[in-house]
Amino acid sequence: MQLESKVNLNNKKKIVNDPVYGFISIPQEIIFDVIQHPYFQRLRRIKQLGLTETVYPGALHTRFHHVLGAMHLMTKAITTIRRKGHEISESEEKAVLLAILLHDIGHGPFSHALEHDIVSGVSHEEISAFFIDRLSDEFNGELDLALEIFKNKYPKKFLHQLVSSQLDMDRMDYLNRDSFYTGVSEGVIGSDRIIEMMTVVDGELVLEEKSIYSIEKFIVARRLMYWQVYLHKTVVSAEFMLIHVLRRAKELALSNIEIFGSPALLYFMKNKITSKDFKENPINLEYFAMLDDYDILGAIKVWQNHSDKVLSELSKRLINRDLFKIEISQTKFTDADIEKIKLKISGELNITIDESAYFVYSDMLTNNAYNDEKENINLITKKGEVLDVSKASDNLNISALSSPVEKYFLCYPIVKSTPARQLTIKHED
Repeated sequence: MQLESKVNLNNKKKIVNDPVYGFISIPQEIIFDVIQHPYFQRLRRIKQLGLTETVYPGALHTRFHHVLGAMHLMTKAITTIRRKGHEISESEEKAVLLAILLHDIGHGPFSHALEHDIVSGVSHEEISAFFIDRLSDEFNGELDLALEIFKNKYPKKFLHQLVSSQLDMDRMDYLNRDSFYTGVSEGVIGSDRIIEMMTVVDGELVLEEKSIYSIEKFIVARRLMYWQVYLHKTVVSAEFMLIHVLRRAKELALSNIEIFGSPALLYFMKNKITSKDFKENPINLEYFAMLDDYDILGAIKVWQNHSDKVLSELSKRLINRDLFKIEISQTKFTDADIEKIKLKISGELNITIDESAYFVYSDMLTNNAYNDEKENINLITKKGEVLDVSKASDNLNISALSSPVEKYFLCYPIVKSTPARQLTIKHED
């Protein structure tokens, strides 16, 4: 049966007032119709930076803001590439704008913080593809080409690179936007100049050689934003607390212990949903489409009074910003010292050693601003030679930034009766 098109030909082309770029135009009717869809409107209720607001109070912008900004930058990139003599048809333009607009539609509550805890083993990119496919069915196949570009199955590779690569519209928007809302000026990049330097060689995206310093600034900005914002130690502490709240709630739900939650949240708490489940049963995507930050926060507020001590204690601390202490080290924390902390915390909180794993945890932070082993950022020289940016640069910064930096952390609560200095531990060499 042929589905009736949801495109409303009477729609006007809209203008959105954006605090970062000024006015953003919605260039096509189909784009407006997709934006109006409930799947897309859900992004208004998902914060771009998870719990970063616990450190930077202004970081309350949403995925909705971000994808509109990325689409705006994409229109500029299309104009630039066309001006330099490379063909982008009207259908390709529409498709790549839809692809960037929908690239984050698969994010769950609190964005990356809970990406692997609501549904295990399914990335937000994969869920985005499911959403785009579903929307294409609703819009009579008008998003089929967008899905091809999103999945990198379209012959013109540069279109996918504009959506997802090491120098794409996604990264260029979130660096400027996250800098704006957090107030961290180190993340500001010259996106206009970078876009003006874009061109295509042999079907792939490259940049003119004279953009090299703007690209260096982009890579340095990304490195700084990760340490100052995305991997800020207090943000890490808050987000790991959030992860463990959800894990405890899920453990209780799977053990048939009653917990409060919206129908959508309880569905994922009581069921282990895989990628295969999304493919085979459309109801799973519908339940996912009903989930947003409000479901999680509303549940955690109620869980403060749950009879399970672990769940209630974690929930109270998170709601009231009583965050765990976090220690950062260049070396790995020893198992013996971690167990020592667990033993102390179990005694202080009157919980079992096994339960203390919800309060004491250690992991690794990795910051890799530019990965030269993956798809590279390439420059074209005046002689027509295509070079990786790290090889074309006369500055050692790029080569240095292509090496990942790894740090280790340990989180644990400070109980009021226990001075923080008593929990200081030794590190492995």
